[in-house]
Amino acid sequence: MTFFYLKAIHIIFIVTWFAGLFYMPRLLIYMREAFDKTEPEKSILLKNFTLMASRLWFGIAWPSAIITLIMGTAMLINQPDWLKLGFMHLKLTLVFLLYLYHYSLQIIFNQLKKGNTLYSSNQLRFWNEVATLFLISIVFLIVLKSALSMVWGLAGLIVITLMIVAGMNIYKKYRN
Repeated sequence: MTFFYLKAIHIIFIVTWFAGLFYMPRLLIYMREAFDKTEPEKSILLKNFTLMASRLWFGIAWPSAIITLIMGTAMLINQPDWLKLGFMHLKLTLVFLLYLYHYSLQIIFNQLKKGNTLYSSNQLRFWNEVATLFLISIVFLIVLKSALSMVWGLAGLIVITLMIVAGMNIYKKYRN
């Protein structure tokens, strides 16, 4: 019974974490684009977007990422045989990469707060889609759990990635 409570809490905080991972890059894009505005609009926008991003990041995304990790670890302690399954190693690898993605958003946020605009808004738009690819990959891996399904999943992920890139290029042309 304990396992199901851990799993429920784990899923709830995955959802809230991904909410943060989906919205934070959008705020970073807005922050980046605010640097291209003139005063006083630039200062007003940067102040508001920084406040919004801080509340999202430290009030939702980081706490959710930490609780997700704690609950996931607790589930593995409760069900250690899962570590013998091949799909679990791939899932944990993807989750590790997801935490690196999360940390990369923290780095970009810190840079923008200091006024460093190392990335264009178009680069940040691409980075915005990475969380979607992680979500699709991890969910399909957990649901399907087979090597053949992983091959089809990878093929599907490549197709989805190409569709996202094509959509971004169409949007860029439309926007300009």
